[in-house]
Amino acid sequence: MKSQPTTRAVAARILAAVRGGESLVRALPKGLEPLSAEDRPLVQELVYGTLREWPRLEGIALQLLRKPPRAKDADVLSLILTGIYQLSALNVPSHAAVGETVEAAKSLRKSWATGLINGCLRNYQRQKDTLEEQLSPSQKNALPEWLWEKICDQWPDQSSEIAQASREHPPMTLRVNLQRVTRETYITELLNADIPVTSHPDIATAITLHKPRPVSSIPGFLQGWSSVQDASAQLAAQFLQPRNQEFILDACAAPGGKACHLLERAPEAHVLAADISSQRLVGVEENSARLNLPIETRVLDASQAAKNLHPQQFDAVLADVPCSATGVIRRNPDIKITRKAADIFNFSQQQQDILKGLWPLVKPGGRLLYVTCSLLDAENDEIIAMAQSHLSQCEVMPLSGSPGFKTRLGWQTLPSLAGGDGLYFSLLHKATTDPRV
Repeated sequence: MKSQPTTRAVAARILAAVRGGESLVRALPKGLEPLSAEDRPLVQELVYGTLREWPRLEGIALQLLRKPPRAKDADVLSLILTGIYQLSALNVPSHAAVGETVEAAKSLRKSWATGLINGCLRNYQRQKDTLEEQLSPSQKNALPEWLWEKICDQWPDQSSEIAQASREHPPMTLRVNLQRVTRETYITELLNADIPVTSHPDIATAITLHKPRPVSSIPGFLQGWSSVQDASAQLAAQFLQPRNQEFILDACAAPGGKACHLLERAPEAHVLAADISSQRLVGVEENSARLNLPIETRVLDASQAAKNLHPQQFDAVLADVPCSATGVIRRNPDIKITRKAADIFNFSQQQQDILKGLWPLVKPGGRLLYVTCSLLDAENDEIIAMAQSHLSQCEVMPLSGSPGFKTRLGWQTLPSLAGGDGLYFSLLHKATTDPRV
């Protein structure tokens, strides 16, 4: 009978798959599938925690190894990193962290690596302080060097907080559906259910749970009283200001949080939620059904939208475009090893194409809200500057509020330890005449 792989072996396989280029959203469910419900939380903690700390852990491991493991032994390197993570960050007895990680090599059919792994982890215990001191600034901040340099350049005063936020568990924030219940009443319901929360001081719909929990255990969730949505993401509807009777396109809508929020603010608006993937639109349809919101869905390549929809059809367009996701690393920690500096240029080209594809759909006098979850100018202000130069009748409107910072052409929130993610917003207005003429 084939033996069941240990939890640490499963975590190492998932990490090796991610290091080989597979996304975490694919590798994790596949890896967890054969495990019992009792074993899954530890594997998830090892995977997410190791990825959040990967540059630091790898910097330590490479000091302990005479040479890096071969590509086919990425699971061995992953085991070493999970071992260091347990010893440095988890409340796991050191003998268990070392012993179980060493045993996991046998489960991976790599018994030859047991001595190597044991030696690395024992040496880490003895030399921890010296090894940590030898790390580069980017490794100490658990970010790839190229990204750490860009963050220090663009956000010098906030670089340390950004780096620290990228290493933490993200908070679980709810968006209260004010069409169904007031925030104060809903907070009372949660407190009565022994669920402590904090209300956001600046975003009227946002409350953050002190401890994440399954949505099925949150009062009123299944009845549509609330939705899970990051506090910064809730600014999108606030900035776009949807109005009843308007025709609104959410061009990159999945999984539908922002589209639903638009209708919660303007119940008589007409919202079309589009996405390039029919599979991704399933999430939009599930969310809108739970909230009982009449959202129309359509498969659409936003960069080709002008070829598939009528020109000047929409009063407002929301373009939450694909990006580097450097503002949401704590939610997508595989970015630390899969994202490369060269990817930013590819994203910026895609972002420009999407704006060109969507702009003809906006009515004169209408507006388009451009959104990314990036911290980088190349995907934010620089894209808007190009739009301002190349799109006819395009004016950049000022944004203000809290939390966040005013940028040259938009508004930026930064990831914070107890607050929202790092998102960028810029509001474009289509003038009735071309301001460049």
